[in-house]
Amino acid sequence: MRVLHIITGLGVGGAEQQLRLLLRRLPADCDVVTLTNPGPVADGLHADGVSVTHLGMRGNRDVTALPRLARLIRRGRYDLVHTHLYRACVYGRIAARLAGVRTVVATEHSLGERYIEGRPLTRSTRALYLRTERLGTATVAVSDTVADRLRAWGVPARRIHVVPNGVDGERFRHDPQVRAATRALLSVPAGAFVVGGVGRLVPGKRFDLLVRAVAALPGVRLLLAGDGPEREALRDLARRLGAGDRVHLLGECDALPDGPHPGPTVPAVLDAVDVFVSASGEESFGLAVVEALAAGLPVLHAACPALDDLPPGAVPGAVRLPGGAGAIEAALRHQLDLGARRLAPPPVVGRYDIARSAAGLFDVYTRVLADRPVRPPVRPTTVTPVP
Repeated sequence: MRVLHIITGLGVGGAEQQLRLLLRRLPADCDVVTLTNPGPVADGLHADGVSVTHLGMRGNRDVTALPRLARLIRRGRYDLVHTHLYRACVYGRIAARLAGVRTVVATEHSLGERYIEGRPLTRSTRALYLRTERLGTATVAVSDTVADRLRAWGVPARRIHVVPNGVDGERFRHDPQVRAATRALLSVPAGAFVVGGVGRLVPGKRFDLLVRAVAALPGVRLLLAGDGPEREALRDLARRLGAGDRVHLLGECDALPDGPHPGPTVPAVLDAVDVFVSASGEESFGLAVVEALAAGLPVLHAACPALDDLPPGAVPGAVRLPGGAGAIEAALRHQLDLGARRLAPPPVVGRYDIARSAAGLFDVYTRVLADRPVRPPVRPTTVTPVP
């Protein structure tokens, strides 16, 4: 089975890292096309032996990318095209049809109630998504919550398949030596109580609430792994609150210890902290939360479908946050009283094992290929630029 994966970019991010992990386990001959930004994950895929092509798309409205992408798909003689992230889903579905590929799967990684991939959802974004979704064969939702959102949008239930994101739990297993080395690298005192957060620094992640909560707790430090447009605003906020020396903005951190990106990895950062907080008001899965649980950390989270879709009490090491910065501060004070500790990774980590995710995805492939629809190719003159 030959599969082409099309993704918007390959910088360090959850969907990008998830793609790399899946390709290590999918029993298929896979190539990758990135529309833009062949970043650190592209280097990692190359190191894994995966062919990566940079399409060189110049922006959301660069429709000249369509015929180039269609030619690439046609030359590769792929059995199936799999798209990831909004822009790649729009252009990839159309290009696959132009190339005569009838089987197109899309994974919806980042669909929220108000945001998609960290950007506010607009009426035009939703309309274009739905118009191009009809050109595909199936849409994979990374959680039951996302599947519900897709159905509410009007995507037919028969076209939706739930394949949860996955983690490689062994990569996050706590290592005291890595903890000591990472704290020394980041100039964090060995005895300090440290809070951790991981994610793109965008407003929807609400890292400002976490900075405010930590600033109110004398001596407590914060390690934030991630980058984005809110970086300087968060740094300025920490300084104004008198916590500039206790809030460490680490920039992009690779989730894979053998990845090419310099600096501490996400597993090393999780080794170095004592409690993990996800303040995001809405998520499509909550991958960072599951990774923190795999590292044996107590977790405080505002929204995490990976846990919220489970029966109450299924993950006792995770506590749902009821409100804003005050609730985070109160929950962190309670964690301080309990002291630094490590927990046994809960069974939910095994539930979301990356091998199970890859097997579930491959099952979707085999099912949709067995029921391949026959549709005529569309003409490029009907294309609407991505908003």
